[in-house]
Amino acid sequence: MSRFFDFIIAFFAIVFISPLLTAVIIFCFFDTGSPIFIQDRVGRNKRVFKLIKFRTMKIDTVSTASHFVSDENITKLGFLLRKTKIDELPQLFNVLCGDMSLVGPRPNLPNQFELIYERDSLGIYSELPGMTGLAQVQNIDMSTPALLAKTDKEMIDNFNFNNYFKYIIMTVTGSGSGDAVKPK
Repeated sequence: MSRFFDFIIAFFAIVFISPLLTAVIIFCFFDTGSPIFIQDRVGRNKRVFKLIKFRTMKIDTVSTASHFVSDENITKLGFLLRKTKIDELPQLFNVLCGDMSLVGPRPNLPNQFELIYERDSLGIYSELPGMTGLAQVQNIDMSTPALLAKTDKEMIDNFNFNNYFKYIIMTVTGSGSGDAVKPK
């Protein structure tokens, strides 16, 4: 059910927001010289895939979870993109390709061992990761692995057609604060 809606919504969203995506690519190019950021993430069945985002940090920033990165690494444009969640929009292409769903547990980095352990013990990796979900709209990030895994499990156990659209609408209307990195 959700794969059909994922594909249709992602396709029309990309078409509809393509002028915004183009503008952000141009602004990011002037901001960092490299507008797109591709990072390995852990997906369904712990298969690693390439997650696509707009670059919000300096190019030489170490590839690690946002809560481990110094504030000085985020650019001013990057802060705006994160605050508005625009940095996440390229993940619509991950949804089109079937690596992600619009709704599901946020995909973690392969080196987030504590979170992988917590999620693995609850069977979270049997589902596609998502752009948004219960944890995101409740501002629970990857800095609290046990709580995040528990919240992911709650979302999966209570997943239905209504919640699918509820989490999407909540995200689009501003629930959740995006990644925790804030500028000075």
